[in-house]
Amino acid sequence: MALHSFSLCFSGVPSNNWPSSSSSSSSSCSPIFRRCLVNVSAFSSPPPTAHARCQLKGKAFPSTEGVPQGNESPLVVCFGEMLIDFVPTTSGLSLAEAPAFKKAPGGAPANVAVGIARLGGSSAFIGKVGEDEFGYMLAEILKENKVNSEGMRFDPGARTALAFVTLRSDGEREFMFYRNPSADMLLQESELDYDLIRKAKIFHYGSISLITEPCKSAHIAAAKAAKDAGVILSYDPNLRLPLWESEESAREGILSIWEMADIIKVSEEEVSFLTKGDDPSYDVVVRKLFHPKLKLLVVTRGPEGCRYFTKKFTGRVTGLKVDTVDTTGAGDAFVAGVLAQLAEDDTWLEDEKRLRGALWFANGCGALTVKERGAIPALPTKEDVFAAILGSGKTF
Repeated sequence: MALHSFSLCFSGVPSNNWPSSSSSSSSSCSPIFRRCLVNVSAFSSPPPTAHARCQLKGKAFPSTEGVPQGNESPLVVCFGEMLIDFVPTTSGLSLAEAPAFKKAPGGAPANVAVGIARLGGSSAFIGKVGEDEFGYMLAEILKENKVNSEGMRFDPGARTALAFVTLRSDGEREFMFYRNPSADMLLQESELDYDLIRKAKIFHYGSISLITEPCKSAHIAAAKAAKDAGVILSYDPNLRLPLWESEESAREGILSIWEMADIIKVSEEEVSFLTKGDDPSYDVVVRKLFHPKLKLLVVTRGPEGCRYFTKKFTGRVTGLKVDTVDTTGAGDAFVAGVLAQLAEDDTWLEDEKRLRGALWFANGCGALTVKERGAIPALPTKEDVFAAILGSGKTF
C-alpha cells in the first residue's frame, strides 16, 4: 500500500518510552512507527444501486475497485465471518428491555481486516454474506475502508448473519446470534480465492468458521494452502460458546487446529476454558498452550493490557485506561495492531524491547475501540493511537 511518509520515531520522546532509539532511520524503528495512515471514509454510506447489486454476485468487487494501487504493504488476509451487530443504545439492560439498537458491521475476522486498513496496512477479507441488503452494506463497508474484497462471496439462499449484543453496565457483552444457517456458514472450498491466500504474508482466522460444514472444510483448506505457501498463520479463537453444541465440542474444535498457527491471541477467560479451569494468572498454565512451532502467544487482559510468551521471552505490557462504553471489537483491534506491524517487519518477534513496543501500540488500539459502540465504527486510525499513547504519559 502506498503510504504518506514521515518519521514517527518521535525524536522528542524519551527513548525508554518506545521500542527503538530516537533516530528516524528505519533500522531503529518498529515498523508501525515509521509510516502515516492513508485517509479512509466514514462508516455510513448510501445504499448500492441496482446496477451495483447486479455486479455483486459471486465476487464482491474486482481487485482494482476500493483497493489502493501502487506499492502496497505486505498483505494480511482475514478469513471467516462478517455480520451485523445490533448493539443497545443503553447499557445495563437486557435485550428485551433495550429501547433501541445501533446497527454496526462486525465479525471478528472482518474487524481485523478493517482495523489493519485503518492503521495504514494492506488487508483482504475472505468470507460469505447473504445476497441481501445487509450483505450489500457489508461489501460497501469493506470497499470504503480500502479492504480487498476479491474473496467475498454472496449466497442467494441464505441471509447475512445477525448478532444482538447485550451491554452490561461495565461494558461487557452477551450475545444472541441469528444463524440458522447464515451465509457465512455456507462458504465452500470451491469458492476460495487461492491466489489471494497464497500471496498473503499473514493469514488470520478464528474458530467460528470451524463449527459447521461446509465452512469448516473451506477453513482447513484455506489454512493449509497458506501454510504450504509459507504464509504466517495468525489465530484468535474468539470463543462464542452459544454457537457450539457443547463446551467439549468447542474446546476440541478450537484445539484441533492449534498447532498450525504461528501467532495466537487468547483472552485470560479463553486460557481458563481451554485448560479446563486452570488459573490463567499463572505463566505455567499459559505455557501449556505454547506449542513448539509457535512464535508468539499473547494473552489479553482487557484494560490491564496483555501478557506475551515466546520461546525466549515472557512478560507483561500495561494497557491504556479509558472510559469503557462497549468492549465489542477490542480484541480484534488489538490483533489488527499486532498484525499491521508484523506484516511490515516480523524481526521484532526476536527483540523483546521492540516486541513490547509493538504490544503497547496494540493495547492502545484495543483501548480506543471500547470508547464507542460497535466494532468497525470504533476502530482507530494510527494517528488516534499515537495521540492516546503520547497523551497518557505512560511507558510500556
